Amino acid sequence: MTPGRVAQAIGGVFAAIGTPTSAPKPRGKSPGWQQGKKRHRKNRCPIVKKTVARPPKEPSVAV
Repeated sequence: MTPGRVAQAIGGVFAAIGTPTSAPKPRGKSPGWQQGKKRHRKNRCPIVKKTVARPPKEPSVAV
């Protein structure tokens, strides 16, 4: 048999002999928030903006 045919047939072989691993266990939903617990918004920090750097003034030359 070619390697491709072996790869196609390996699924049937595993189905016949079984697998050493255990079946996956079902998981439930997470409990979520407790009943009656208040939810608070996240504390926001004030926005810090950079000041605009003005170009230096050119010295006026008196003529």
